[in-house]
Amino acid sequence: MRYRPLGHSGCLVSNLCLGTMTFGAESDEDVAFAQLDRFVEAGGTLVDTADVYAGGVTEEIVGRWFAARPADVTDPVVLATKGRFPLGTEPNAAGLSSRHLTRSLDDSLRRLGRDHVDLYQCHAWDPLTPIDETLRTLDGFVRSGKIGYYGFSNFTGWQLATAVHRARALGVAEPVTLQPQYSLIVREIEWEIVPAALDTGIGLLPWSPLGGGWLTGKYTRDQRPTGATRLGEDANRGMEAWDRRGTERTWRIVDALQQVADERGESMSVVALAWVTGRPAVTSTILGARTVEQLEANLAAADVDLTPEQTSALDAASDLGASDYPYGPLGVDQRSRTLGPQG
Repeated sequence: MRYRPLGHSGCLVSNLCLGTMTFGAESDEDVAFAQLDRFVEAGGTLVDTADVYAGGVTEEIVGRWFAARPADVTDPVVLATKGRFPLGTEPNAAGLSSRHLTRSLDDSLRRLGRDHVDLYQCHAWDPLTPIDETLRTLDGFVRSGKIGYYGFSNFTGWQLATAVHRARALGVAEPVTLQPQYSLIVREIEWEIVPAALDTGIGLLPWSPLGGGWLTGKYTRDQRPTGATRLGEDANRGMEAWDRRGTERTWRIVDALQQVADERGESMSVVALAWVTGRPAVTSTILGARTVEQLEANLAAADVDLTPEQTSALDAASDLGASDYPYGPLGVDQRSRTLGPQG
C-alpha cells in the first residue's frame, strides 16, 4: 500500500480506500468484519461509509468492528462518513442545512460509537441551502472537534469551485476532498472537475472505479449477463444497466483493458484500478466488494504502475470523443500550444 496526503491536508491515507456500501446489504456482518480486517492488514487506512448505507446499518457494523478490535488495529484507520440524504420523512430530514447536518453527524457518531470522524462529506449538492450556511456549519464541526476535515461527493466543477472560494472568502476551514464517479468508462470529470480539483488542492476519492463491474471481465459482448452478478440479477440496474452502458465504446475499452492485463499478467480489475489511482488529483480509489475474495483480488492494484504506453492505450480506447471546442481536439491543441510541453 502507498500513502498520499488527503487533499491539501497533512493527513496521509492509503491510495486505496475501503468502501462499505455493501455492509449490511450485500455483505453480512461477518463478511464486513473480515473485509475490514484484511484491508487494515494489507496496510489500508481510509475507510468510507455514509449514514444512508443500508439505512444506517452500515455505520452500526463499522462501529461494532471498531469496538471489537484493539486500538493498535483501529488507530491507523482514517474514518470517513457522509450526510445529505434522508433517513426520515419530516421536512428537514434531508439537505445541507445546519439543522440537518448537525443532526446527521450526531446520529452518525452515535451509530459509529465515536465522538469524532476524520472526514465528513456532503453527499451531494443542495440547491435549497445557501452554501455559506453549509460551510459555516462544517467549520463549526471542525472547531468543535467532531470532525477533522470535510469534503464533498458528487459535486460538479462549478459547485466545487464555488464552495472552495466561498470558504476562503468567509475565512472558514476549506474542503479537502471530493468523491466523484470516475473510471475508464466515466471520464467526463476530466473536463471540469479534475482541473478544479488541481486548482484548489482538492483530493479526489473516485467511486465506482470498475464501472459497476463492466471493467472486471465478467461480461462479454454477445451474451447478456446471468447468474450471481449485479447485472445477472438485474440487467437494468441503475447507471450500469446493460442496455445503457453496453455501447461500442465500452467494448472497445474492455478489449484494450484485456490486452494490457495480458501484458502485465494482472487481472482486468487491477489494471482498471491502477489506471484510476494514477490519474491527476486522485488521492485514494474506493474499492467496493461483496466478498473478501473480491477485495483480496483488488488490493493488488495498490502497487501497480502502468507504463506510459499502457496508459496511453487505455486513454485512447476510452476517449470520450468530444466533438467541439473547448473539450474537443481544437481546445486540447490550443491548451497544448499555450502551455507548452510542461502543461
